[in-house]
Amino acid sequence: MEYAKTYTARWADMDPNVHMRHSAYTDYAAQLRIEFLAEQGFPLPRFAELGIGPILFREDTRFLKEIGLSETIRVTAELSGLNADASRWRIVHTIYKADGRAAATVSVDGAWLDLRLRKLTIPPAEMADAMRQLTRHETYADIERTPRPA
Repeated sequence: MEYAKTYTARWADMDPNVHMRHSAYTDYAAQLRIEFLAEQGFPLPRFAELGIGPILFREDTRFLKEIGLSETIRVTAELSGLNADASRWRIVHTIYKADGRAAATVSVDGAWLDLRLRKLTIPPAEMADAMRQLTRHETYADIERTPRPA
């Protein structure tokens, strides 16, 4: 399923050049991921109950077009990679201007952290199923686990 939301670029998102500051792009991408999980039955209190949380290993933003104050933007999330047990994932967000032109892409590699043990963990089956429902990005590739050298 395609997952997207529309937002309005706020004053707090602007930099001294009066266009959206670099870190606001990643803020909108993170907000979209949290909203997606909440709509799939995993709001923030549920994460606390389960004792797990999402973490990022990598975040890469490519800036394509300026976004100005009060401009309407559309943010999408597409799955770019997932391993068999859904413990590792890759998501590509595209942030579009109101006219449909891509303003930026935000790519993230992440996993699930057991908050008690402070170690990576496998998510509940329902969460794994939710992740699998995201539309696959054109760059999708299964994430294969490679053993660590001894």
